Amino acid sequence: MDKAIYTAMSGATRALFQQRQHSNNLANVNTTGYKADFADIMARNVKGEGLPTRVFTEVQGTWSDTSSGTMMSTGRELDVAVQDGGWLAVLDSSGKEAYTSSGQLSVTQEGLLITGRGQPVLGVDGAPLSVPEYEQLQIGPDGTISILGSGDPKSQTTTVGQLKLALSESRLEKGTDGLFRTKNNAPLPPSESVSVASGTLEGSNVNSVEEMASFMSLSRQFEMQLKTMETARQMAEAGDRLIRKG
Repeated sequence: MDKAIYTAMSGATRALFQQRQHSNNLANVNTTGYKADFADIMARNVKGEGLPTRVFTEVQGTWSDTSSGTMMSTGRELDVAVQDGGWLAVLDSSGKEAYTSSGQLSVTQEGLLITGRGQPVLGVDGAPLSVPEYEQLQIGPDGTISILGSGDPKSQTTTVGQLKLALSESRLEKGTDGLFRTKNNAPLPPSESVSVASGTLEGSNVNSVEEMASFMSLSRQFEMQLKTMETARQMAEAGDRLIRKG
């Protein structure tokens, strides 16, 4: 069979890979703080006998667009949107520090501050934050959490902690759990240049129109690769018939 089938198979496999990425992006178009994923696809000449006329494609790596999504005002005291390109520090399922843009927070019955996915939120000291019972709560621009206990005078607020807000100069890597981490998993230091907007959430940065256009383009590419494979099969069958007749 003509070796063009392997070239077409390579292209079809990469098209399917990218379709899965764009499908996942579209599925998260309404997910708070979601960052769209993309892949770097490279063409490689196949080395061997004769001229290098065959080209394979391969995935060089994947990356996430870390630009901010649309800011949505909620008025909820525990909703925060991280500003200035920063991140909110949390604990992942293995107990290591990771980062997210999803600031939809809540307080458990035990007083633990967690994200919408149940990840403990870290303070500037790197420890999970606890919030005592309160009547009113306020999160300042620097991430300072102040509460007013039941029966306390309005002027006597108590500071109970401060969100750890981090800034990375290099690109963070997204894990399968949707959290971001440094390449060596080393924790980032708290950053005073990062602020939060209380009563606001950052939406997904997925552009649904662009994602749909990319998905349709990849579908056409996949169909073209399948036609190439079918053409290679027909050419192989025609060659077999000629050999038998000879």
